[in-house]
Amino acid sequence: MQTFIENMPKAELHVHLEGTLEPELSFELAQRNGIDIPYRTPEEMIQAYDFHDLPSFLKIYYAAMAVLQKEQDFYQLTWQYLKKAQSQKTLYVELFFDPQAHTSRGVSFDTVITGIRRAQEQARVELGVESQLIMCFLRDMDADSAWEHLQLVKPYRDWIVGVGLDSDEKDNPPIKFERVFREARGMGLKLTMHCDVNQKNTLAHIGQCLDEIGVDRIDHGVNSLEDERLWRSIRDKGLGLTVCPVSNRFVVQSLTSGEIRQMLANGMKATINSDDPAYFRAYLNENLLELQAEGDFTRDEIATLVANAFEVSWLPEERKRHYLTQLNQYLTAVAA
Repeated sequence: MQTFIENMPKAELHVHLEGTLEPELSFELAQRNGIDIPYRTPEEMIQAYDFHDLPSFLKIYYAAMAVLQKEQDFYQLTWQYLKKAQSQKTLYVELFFDPQAHTSRGVSFDTVITGIRRAQEQARVELGVESQLIMCFLRDMDADSAWEHLQLVKPYRDWIVGVGLDSDEKDNPPIKFERVFREARGMGLKLTMHCDVNQKNTLAHIGQCLDEIGVDRIDHGVNSLEDERLWRSIRDKGLGLTVCPVSNRFVVQSLTSGEIRQMLANGMKATINSDDPAYFRAYLNENLLELQAEGDFTRDEIATLVANAFEVSWLPEERKRHYLTQLNQYLTAVAA
């Protein structure tokens, strides 16, 4: 099963670029940019990853971004992740990034997106890894800031496939950003929003995503199973759910394997993703392997989860077929 998973062509739709900042790179960038960090070694930094819920994680997560200062830093961060993706047979990625977390520190939007884009183009040519960018808004900042950042993306419109909503969900419902997402839709951008596991008013938030915002996908969304109207709506609309098992374990002490299997039984398009792999110490393969071990998933179930990611990706249909053909050829070969 490990060999089967590791060699399978895969896609990842829910990974935060800033969440791929490995401790070793943090130390390198801190030294290069003259940033003081409160750890003596990468191992000591990892030991400080003491989080048990979303707010405690975000506190560590945002503080670590201080080392990202220059275009080369964002290039290096992106390139390092895409090389890791290639090593895990992840052929296609939709990358989240959080520009407000950088512009609020005085780093320009141009610096951030130009560094990321340079690594994306190089990875496509040299690594054979295709990627697209999703710009996320921080929901614990005001909607005016989100609006301003949506305007900043206009000169780079062709570099962005969609917009998302992440960060602390408490008292920050999707409807707070309805005007921003309506404008993004008018720009031809795809829409997704985080509905993290077991958050306050999560069912109401999922309902707003479906009914008021009209999202194309939901990130996490596990709690939709608690309301038949919600999960049937997600299923009937063919919306993808980007579930992150190892990330879930930090919140609910489970990889939510039972819920993921229920999604498959319900005909929902569940996908598996790594979320913030440098912090949760698990990239896409590790998420699939741990999920399989906890839930005793079959090869067919794992293959369905992987195929779902290509199917609900924001690729043109021709590119989806290209990758699904590769996946099917792989499955045929290993079954022979």
